[in-house]
Amino acid sequence: MKHFRAIKKYFWKYRVRLVIGIFFVFLSNYFSVLTPQITGFVIDFVQRSLNVPGYQPRNNTPGYDPLVIRLTEYMGTGYSLTKVVMLSGLIILLLALLRGIFLFLMRQTIIVMSRHIEYDQKNEIYRHYQQLDMAFYKQNSTGDLMNRITEDVSRVRMFTGPAIMYLVNLVAVISLAVYFMLKRDATLTGFVLAPLPILAVTIYFVNNLIHRKSEKIQEALSDLTTNAQESYSGIRVIKSFVQEKAMLGFFVKNSEHYRNSAIGLAKVEAIYFPSINLLIGLSTLFTIMIGGLYFIAGSHNMDISTIVEFVMYINMLTFPVSAIGLTASMIQRAAASQKRINEFLDTHPAINTEKPAGTSPVGGNIRFENVRFEYPDTGVTAMADFNLDIRKGEKVAVIGRTGSGKTTLAHLLLRMYDPVSGRILVDGTDLRQLPVRALREQVSYVPQDGFLFSDTVSNNIAFGFESANQQAVEHAATLACVHREILSFSEGYSTMIGERGVTLSGGQKQRVSIARALLKDPSIVIFDDCLSAVDAKTEKEITTNLNTYLDGKTAIIITHRIFSLLEFDRIIVLDHGRIAEQGSHRELLAANGYYAGLYARQQSVDQE
Repeated sequence: MKHFRAIKKYFWKYRVRLVIGIFFVFLSNYFSVLTPQITGFVIDFVQRSLNVPGYQPRNNTPGYDPLVIRLTEYMGTGYSLTKVVMLSGLIILLLALLRGIFLFLMRQTIIVMSRHIEYDQKNEIYRHYQQLDMAFYKQNSTGDLMNRITEDVSRVRMFTGPAIMYLVNLVAVISLAVYFMLKRDATLTGFVLAPLPILAVTIYFVNNLIHRKSEKIQEALSDLTTNAQESYSGIRVIKSFVQEKAMLGFFVKNSEHYRNSAIGLAKVEAIYFPSINLLIGLSTLFTIMIGGLYFIAGSHNMDISTIVEFVMYINMLTFPVSAIGLTASMIQRAAASQKRINEFLDTHPAINTEKPAGTSPVGGNIRFENVRFEYPDTGVTAMADFNLDIRKGEKVAVIGRTGSGKTTLAHLLLRMYDPVSGRILVDGTDLRQLPVRALREQVSYVPQDGFLFSDTVSNNIAFGFESANQQAVEHAATLACVHREILSFSEGYSTMIGERGVTLSGGQKQRVSIARALLKDPSIVIFDDCLSAVDAKTEKEITTNLNTYLDGKTAIIITHRIFSLLEFDRIIVLDHGRIAEQGSHRELLAANGYYAGLYARQQSVDQE
């Protein structure tokens, strides 16, 4: 139950609904326990009126509620048998109606409260997801993240709603029914409650088993969700490599694991729930058998009305007590799910986004001072004693072999990660002293694998800029050399491009991502090999457009293409996280190093 401490704040937030709901639970059960007493009175009245042989009238009404006592005293004087039976029937009907009304109100308060908690908890988890750093997302699968914010939260809702409602209802019914049974006949009540210790021991041992199996089910479901999500996202690769059958095999394997885990829990519950009903049946058996023997022997002042009342009380207890198994199962499943949710909520972002700082705009002067960085998930050193100065308005190209640290440079500048040692300065201020939001609002970053949403082309370009007008969107698309192609689509800028831009080519997706960055009009622009899927002619057009657009902006262009580097102020060659070469195009050709070799190879390919 310690895992539920994280949701105490929600119960406090909705405490009024919870208290009112509990009040309605007790009211509904109060009207319910009056019915056996009215029934017992009618049975006594009928026996007395018809002079049933062996009937011994009682001088009082032990175990009756004061309200029932007043009603019976009123009906027992001057009313005929028929009128008493009819009036009692109407009273029982009225009690049932009142119980139904308060049951409705009970659900409207407690169940609605659980929906509010579900809403708040999903928002809290999503908000926390947004604050976590890139390392977290590299270490956790998308399917697992989705499962915790959907399936796990739904299971917690079953605890905050139905489970609490059933639990409070159980306490209310047992409290009221046992109270009136004890007042009626303490000895018979003892026999009725005899199976309860067995029930308590059963619940204790089975609950632990249900909790363990519920954890395994949720883990299996996360694996299954991840497998399905990856299959849908990578459907192009799966089909191109003819791996449909293999992927189906993986899915079936995960599905079987989930099925077997679920069946294991179902087997436990299949024994658990009937066992509870068996114990309830024993209570009914003891009531009729012991009560009947007392009645035959004429002891304990036992009469038929008492036996009938006890049977009715037990019937009232049947559903709440039988729901113990269901309630316990819901609580244990919710505990397992809340434990999984807490694991993520207790994860703190490595990037501290709450540092106070001034609100002065980012100018564009960048400095890396003795920066060392290792990726937390792999431990690979991506930068070592890295130093670099970029002046405001300078256009810098960055090239190098795969794994040389090009993308790492962009990630560090965006504060996706913080360096292990050293520091990065923007306009003389350490990035760690700048608000992350203020920094990223002044930096446009276009990754190689630009992500597009399942939305219109226009909305994808204007992502993050709800106030952007259509003219600005089209201007950005024109600079990215994708405007004419968008107009050729069936619905132009209103064309839906599918999940992750699946309906667009690789080059079109990259250019739409570039248009999105250009619309932002930032101080610093970072292009991370985002023209890799664009042909040389289109690349030249985009580069020409960018020469004017980038005036006055600090630009860092990460690329493998020499052609696009000719008009940059400086070219930097990275190798194993260090600067191997830097200078202008002519200077690097004269140095006859890595850059010169790459240029020669590309020239040879272009000539072919």
